[in-house]
Formats: sequence, C-alpha cells, structure tokens
Amino acid sequence: MLARAPTRSPGPLARAFDRFLLNRAAVFGLCVAIPMLLIILSYPLWWPFLPNDIDLLAMNSGPTATHWFGTDGVGRDVFARVLEGGRISLLVAVASTAISAMIGFLFGAVSALAGRWADALSMRFVDLVMTLPPVIFLLVLASIAGTGIWPTVLVISLLSWPLLARMIRSRLLELRERDFVLSARGMGAGLPHLLFRHGLPNSIDILMVYATLQIANAILLEAGLSFLGLGIAPPAASWGNMLNAARSTAVLEQYPWQWLFPGGALVLAVLAINFIGDGLRDAFDPRAELN
Repeated sequence: MLARAPTRSPGPLARAFDRFLLNRAAVFGLCVAIPMLLIILSYPLWWPFLPNDIDLLAMNSGPTATHWFGTDGVGRDVFARVLEGGRISLLVAVASTAISAMIGFLFGAVSALAGRWADALSMRFVDLVMTLPPVIFLLVLASIAGTGIWPTVLVISLLSWPLLARMIRSRLLELRERDFVLSARGMGAGLPHLLFRHGLPNSIDILMVYATLQIANAILLEAGLSFLGLGIAPPAASWGNMLNAARSTAVLEQYPWQWLFPGGALVLAVLAINFIGDGLRDAFDPRAELN
C-alpha cells in the first residue's frame, strides 16, 4: 500500500493573505481604492477637460451631463480638478512615504545593529525629533521649504520617520541575538550585510503596514498644508487648496459641489487606505494565528 505524501502547510505569507481576505473592512477598502486609483491615473485618456481649462460660459455651473461635478468660480471643471488633485496627493503621499520609510529603517536598523554608541546617538536624535511639537514643526518646515510638490514631500518626510525608526529598532534588537545573526557577525559580516541581508527581510511586515497607513496620513497632511496655503499652490489642483478656495460663506451655501466633491474624495481615499492598513496590520500579526 502506497504511503500518502504529506501535505505542505501554507507559508506565513499565504496565511497572512488569507487573514487579510477574511477582513471585510480591508477588502472593502481595496474595492474602493483600486477603482479610485485607476480613474485618477487614467482620466486624461478619456475625460475631455483638463484641470485648468476655463469655460467662461459655465462659471459656477452645477453638475450636468457635460460637467459631472459642476464647475468652479472661473469655469474650471471640478471633476477634472478632483482627479488631478488625487494624482498630486498620491504623488506626494507615495514619495514622502518612501523617503520617510528609508530614513526610519536606516535609523532604526543602524541603532539596533551598529553597536552601543550608534544606538545611543541615533536614539537620542530620534527622541529630540519626537519631542518637537508636530503641528508647529510642520508649519515651520513648510514656511522654510516653500510651496510646491517637492517641498511638501520634503516636509512630510522629515516629520514622519521617527516612529518607524523605533519600531524597526525594537524588532531588530531581538533579531540581533538570533543564532544566524551571531554567526554572520562571527564570519566577519559588515553592517551593510546585516542591514540588507537580515534586517530588511525581517522588517518587511512593519514596513508594509507603516507604508500603507503613512500614505493615508500623508494625504491628510498634504491637504492640510494646501488648505493653509503652505502646500500645493494654485492654479495646481489639490484637494486641500480646492477646499480652501471654497471656504467662503457664499460658496458653502450656493455652490456646495465645489467643496463637497473634493472633501468627499479626500475622506473616501483616506478611509479606504486606513482600512487596508488595518487589515495588513492584523494579517501580519503573529498572534492572529491564535484567533
């Protein structure tokens, strides 16, 4: 009688993916975020209006079959500007998240793996950055860096990395006592090898969850800076400066589509990304195996 071949159990990534699919809020966020992303990225191919096209005959026009979201005070199509604002917000969020993730990983990993003095110096610097009032620090940086896409990316990046550095350090402090890391040190492995051969693969789950949640946070920060006039400057479209342009009482009461659609897009995007981030966090949590 032939023996049955043992069945292989799914790996940790497969189990995390299964847990993610069981999270209804995360799946809902994914179903909202993917169509929004596709529409935002592809709209110039099929939408007839550009964000700064002016139609003087349709100023302050409500939603119609021609202008789905209506027009603003100078006749620009609100639908095109909402989608362009999404492109700019996505660019700022992804770029700032990538930069802050790189800074946070390097600080945390070097602190954990480079020795006592490197740990003390880097963590004291992280403590110094975290003691600064975030709102005041953000406004000061924005006023120094100026307006525009890349100054906004720089400001958000410099504000966002310290928490990730602490999480990476906490993970790698435990990792550096493992046998395979001690063996690598004994065979003469240098710091770059420890960082990218052992530190990075064992921090992927933290980086993925951080990146997802930070993208939503960066979208909110960019919108707030643009609303205050310190982020994306007009005539470039941004959800924040669109809300700023519609803050007058007359627009709020008489032309609600000029603030309702950009505000709704901002809320929907942030909620969807947060749902995905929460789902990833739960999926990668080792304690989820017990539930």
